[in-house]
Amino acid sequence: MALSGSLYSLVLAGLMMTSAGLPGFEPQVHERPQLHLAAATSIEAGYGGHFITTADINGTNIEVLVDTGATAVALSYEDALRAGIKPSSLNYDVKVSTANGQVTAARVKLRHVMINNVKVRDVDGMVLAKGSMRGTLLGMSFLSRLRSFSVEDGKLLLKN
Repeated sequence: MALSGSLYSLVLAGLMMTSAGLPGFEPQVHERPQLHLAAATSIEAGYGGHFITTADINGTNIEVLVDTGATAVALSYEDALRAGIKPSSLNYDVKVSTANGQVTAARVKLRHVMINNVKVRDVDGMVLAKGSMRGTLLGMSFLSRLRSFSVEDGKLLLKN
């Protein structure tokens, strides 16, 4: 069946508008659902029941002691230096109570702290004055940003 000239023009115009879109009309776009994979890891308790592991802090592997009693990630002067922080340029204006007494510390923002596949960005941290502490404590400024952490059967479970 042949279309008349005006009907043909109308059908052709309709097809062109459909393919180009109608003025002022936005086609419905179906976004793909975002996939959020949960990250989880576990740390075996070591000697004395302490949880000691290696954390990637700002791209550097540093041995840490997980300490729920520590307010923040507390880096020794030496570990801060290894993590790319310039501890000599910091302002040590925060008084911190440690097992060895009261010391001074400087506030820092860590780009990321990661244990295995569990990663937290922009973590509040402290750098303790030189000679104040050996090692690094992984405190609540990291742990509280996780979805959960718990101890089960001698393992510390971290979930993000």
